[in-house]
Amino acid sequence: MPKGRGISRITTMMTHKGTIKIETERLILRRFTIDDAEAMFRNWANDSEVTKFLTWQPHETIDVTREVVADWVSLYENPGHYSWAIELKSIGEPIGSIAAVRKDDDIQMVHIGYCIGRKWWRKGYASEALSELARFFFEEVGVNRIESRHDPRNPNSGKVMMKAGLQYEGTHRQSDSNNQGGFCDVSYYAILAEDYFGKTDDAPKVE
Repeated sequence: MPKGRGISRITTMMTHKGTIKIETERLILRRFTIDDAEAMFRNWANDSEVTKFLTWQPHETIDVTREVVADWVSLYENPGHYSWAIELKSIGEPIGSIAAVRKDDDIQMVHIGYCIGRKWWRKGYASEALSELARFFFEEVGVNRIESRHDPRNPNSGKVMMKAGLQYEGTHRQSDSNNQGGFCDVSYYAILAEDYFGKTDDAPKVE
């Protein structure tokens, strides 16, 4: 179960803290800098296998990557902007990215998207990053719902979500499109604050 069980649940408005530095056993989640463009281009952004089920095209040149990173960097002064480089401690450079690609303060929800270089697939890095962000968003920001999604033709992405505690909620048929061409189904996963912290003694009981 997630580390945060037993901590009082936050039910007030979210307290946005922006993209702060976070560490796990093997990773550093931190803000991107312009200097990360070369590693981002080389490690994942120009790989068509990485972007196969995503909505953005692989970067053809490093100039495209520099423009993307510069745009992210320009948003960091906004405390409601969350976009991390996933830096692998053992090599000292980013191997992917993870971000709150959508949020809704009214329902205290963040939607997480992530991307990681092919060389580091199936090593648990993505689920390690997502699990730590679940802790951060529930315990420090005060969200009520964390959700994510994937093309069901990419089941390994769903496994990442489940390892981080998210539950499968259903598949929306032909509700999006991606680099596979045409319409695609989308499978949704989520974890709620009550799942993360555990049911409270005074929670309503269903007879």
